[in-house]
This record gives sequence, C-alpha cells and structure tokens, in this order.
Amino acid sequence: MLTIYGVYRSRASRNYWMVRELGIPFRSVPVIQARRLADPLSADAPINTRSPGFLAVNPMGLIPAIEDDGLVLTESLANNLYLARKHGGPLAPADIAEEGQIGNWTMWAATEVEPHAVKIILAHDDGIENTPGGRDLIAACVRSLEKAFGRLETHLDGREYLVGGRFTVADLNLAEVFRYAMSQTALFERHPRVKAWLARCQSRPAFKAMMEERLKEPE
Repeated sequence: MLTIYGVYRSRASRNYWMVRELGIPFRSVPVIQARRLADPLSADAPINTRSPGFLAVNPMGLIPAIEDDGLVLTESLANNLYLARKHGGPLAPADIAEEGQIGNWTMWAATEVEPHAVKIILAHDDGIENTPGGRDLIAACVRSLEKAFGRLETHLDGREYLVGGRFTVADLNLAEVFRYAMSQTALFERHPRVKAWLARCQSRPAFKAMMEERLKEPE
C-alpha cells in the first residue's frame, strides 16, 4: 500500500489531495515539521523531520515523502506526477504531448511561482504580515508574481483547465502552489481567469475532503 509521510499542514497536502482524486488506498504517517517542536529529539517527541526513523526514509529531513512498493520519492509535485502516470485515468496525460505539457507546467510552478508564493504563506505563519518588514516582503513577492499570474491568465483565455480540456494533475499541482498566494486578493482580482480557475479546482470533492483533514490538525 502507498504510504504518505507528512502532516496535512505541509506540502503533503498535495499528495493527500491526489490520492483522493485517484480513489486509491493509502497509509498516512503524520510526520510533523521539527521546527514546530521545542525538542524534536526528546524521547516523547512525535515523529518529526529530525526523527531517525523518518531520516531513514528521506535523509533530507523534508516532508512529504511517499513509499510505494519499495519506491521512495521525496518531491511533492513529482510524487503526484508519478501517481498519475501509475494509476492513469483523466488526471494522467493521454499522450506524450500532454505529458510534456503537464511536466512543463509543473516545473514552471515550482521555479517561477512557488519561491515567491511560499514567502507569503510563511510571513503569515510567522505572524509578521502586518509589520513593516512583513508588508515590504509580501509586496516584493506580489511584484515578482505578477508576470507568472499574467502568463497563466493568458493561457486560460478560452480554457477552464491547463491541459486537454479537463482537470489533470497539472491543475492540481499548480492549484496547490497558487493557494499560497490566496491572501493577496487584489492580485487575484487583477487576474480573474486565474481566480476562477483556482475556485474550480478547489470546488472538487477531493480537495474539500483533504482540507477537512487539514483543518483538524493544530496550526
């Protein structure tokens, strides 16, 4: 059985959403981020990203990781590409051209969007979003995101989804990256097709089920 290592309040949310879309059985091992613990190596600490047992799975000490029939993968977006390819169905590429497009959009999100969007979510996690430094940081991130948002806005002209006229793993991967910027409502208002696309993705039952589990976890 597929095993997902990581809590829902992490990038593991992407993999938890994916398995619900696919309807496949899985086992969850709730590895927590070590930075959230006072002493991650204490005897009574929950399994975390510095626990020897987890480091045996991913020596980088990052979540999520997945293990599937002895295969271990440790990059959340790549994990989803693998799961789509293995299990097929409408989320998977229908041909080599779609596979190229899905991979291209996924890598684009990882390199052009996430580095800026994640700083926004971390500013909120750290409670600095309303400080002068926090506001300056977020403003800089938004400026950096304008070009990427514009690129996706243009692509979505006449389209509801990224590839093949249907919801695919590309949409899921990008939706989870763009979610990090959702606090910036003006940015989305300037790009209405991106806003509508993200709402479509997040209206799916599998996303809602994942978010229900995420909200049960402590912040």
